[in-house]
Amino acid sequence: MLFKCKNCGGNVVYEPNKGVMCCPHCEGRDSEERIDNSSMTQCVNCGAPIEVKDYTSACRCEHCGSYLILNERVEGVYEPHLILPFCVCKEAAIGSLEWEFSNRLFTPSDFMSAKSLEKMEGIYVPFWLYDYQADYDYAGEGIKVRRWTSGDTEYTETSYYEVLRKMEVDFDRIPVDASYAMDDSIMDLMEPYDYRSLKDFEPKYMSGFYGEIYNQSAPELEGRAQVKARTSSQEMMQATFGGYDRMRPFRNDLNLSRNGIHYALMPVWQYLYHYKGQTYQYHVNGQTGKVIGKTPVSKAKVFSYAASVLAAVTAAGYMLVWALEIL
Repeated sequence: MLFKCKNCGGNVVYEPNKGVMCCPHCEGRDSEERIDNSSMTQCVNCGAPIEVKDYTSACRCEHCGSYLILNERVEGVYEPHLILPFCVCKEAAIGSLEWEFSNRLFTPSDFMSAKSLEKMEGIYVPFWLYDYQADYDYAGEGIKVRRWTSGDTEYTETSYYEVLRKMEVDFDRIPVDASYAMDDSIMDLMEPYDYRSLKDFEPKYMSGFYGEIYNQSAPELEGRAQVKARTSSQEMMQATFGGYDRMRPFRNDLNLSRNGIHYALMPVWQYLYHYKGQTYQYHVNGQTGKVIGKTPVSKAKVFSYAASVLAAVTAAGYMLVWALEIL
């Protein structure tokens, strides 16, 4: 599948900062014409061979530069229910990285240079979104300890309270990524997303980006969603125990009922930087601009900072001695 401009024949792509389909050649808006193609080995635009990996759903032709969406991997069992279109464009994502790096004290000044950039691309990552109802039934003993001193005697008073709680919580769209290529812990750190911007799936939102189908099924990954739901439920229950020094549970029953599952595509910018023989990978939330990734440490900046701190401490010491001598 290819979205071709009706005006000039160029490849129309989705522009995150404008929220519309744009032709980068003639600057036409919403001028796309969808061209379908059943082949997964040839570019629908130029006919050149394309390399498609096991889970690829959208890619770019290396010969003509057109962004291609593979029909059979966005239809049938692989058709997403929902998509969160990119809101952060490439330039804005770079700006988020620059701002993040500028606030990291020991990042080398020349780290994010153009020559160190190996690859940057926008990717639609497959996610399963799970809906649950949590029913929590808790019974326990709350313990309060009060200590005070009267004269030479220290007293301790321990009070015991019956604590009963019943709580119902609805969880909508708990996200779990379904991509082998994406580190689960990194994808968890990309949260939160604003689900109010989710849209019914349309392939046009993928034009201009890379994409994957789900690598694992919803039942395979449901355990991770349940852990998130249980952890959140327990944290909310714990928040109701304020005022007690400790709790002794007698009944702690938490039951989850699944209400729905949605297959969705979520936007992520991925950057690879090569710096002094090492490759650093960064991910930027394509909706919020949140940056995930570690930066190298400049030894020169560390030494300079340490020297500055030492000089400041030494100067403060001399000032203290001087003040004491005056007194």
